[in-house]
Amino acid sequence: MDLHFEELLGQITDFIKAEAKTDTVVGEQFELGQFKCVPVIKVGMGFGSGGGEGSEIKTKGTKGQGAGAGAGVGIEPIGFLVTKEDQISFIEAGKSHGLAAAFEKVPSMIEKIVEMKTKEKVAS
Repeated sequence: MDLHFEELLGQITDFIKAEAKTDTVVGEQFELGQFKCVPVIKVGMGFGSGGGEGSEIKTKGTKGQGAGAGAGVGIEPIGFLVTKEDQISFIEAGKSHGLAAAFEKVPSMIEKIVEMKTKEKVAS
């Protein structure tokens, strides 16, 4: 088995160049009423490899080789570019604002109220 790390790394580099491009990160435009929206995502990629070879003269000249590789890709939506006529804005995904943020806090507020009521009953 011959180890060709240079060739392997070249193929991986070509793959990353092909995948981490603007078309991948910025999705296709769609319309929502009067608004034109373009989704924007964050792409992260990682790669690791290793290998080695050796020989043991004491045991009849046996040789050994080994190699391994691993890769990972992460894609996360980060928001939308939104246009209406000549105005453009960016809306973050996953971050609540205004009334939506208040509604997200309701379950923890209810838990605290129940805890307070329970403590009041125990104290009485």
